[in-house]
Amino acid sequence: MLTPIPDLLKTITPNQRRISAEQAKAELSDNHGLLIDVREPAEHATKAATGAINIPRGLLEMKLMEIEKDANRPIYLHCASSARATLSAEQLTRVGYKNVTVITCKAEHICQVF
Repeated sequence: MLTPIPDLLKTITPNQRRISAEQAKAELSDNHGLLIDVREPAEHATKAATGAINIPRGLLEMKLMEIEKDANRPIYLHCASSARATLSAEQLTRVGYKNVTVITCKAEHICQVF
């Protein structure tokens, strides 16, 4: 039986740290974390948050391990609706990253804040 994505999100969301773009911006200025946009490159190209690294969800675990070897460095994920960021956070946690946060607002709001 297939699990619908909304049901999967309901299952994994309670286990994740989730914050607003404003809170993420404040934390990033203090902790030098990574802001990662997990949208596709074409989406990122239309409007990107200042300082965000674009790594699409399908490549995230492999690419991030090349970029960031410190499992404790703060990582902040965003996408258009927070669904891909939520799924990405679950995967990063599975591979060993310890400080992963999902930014809960829509991409256009994140771009206005950053």
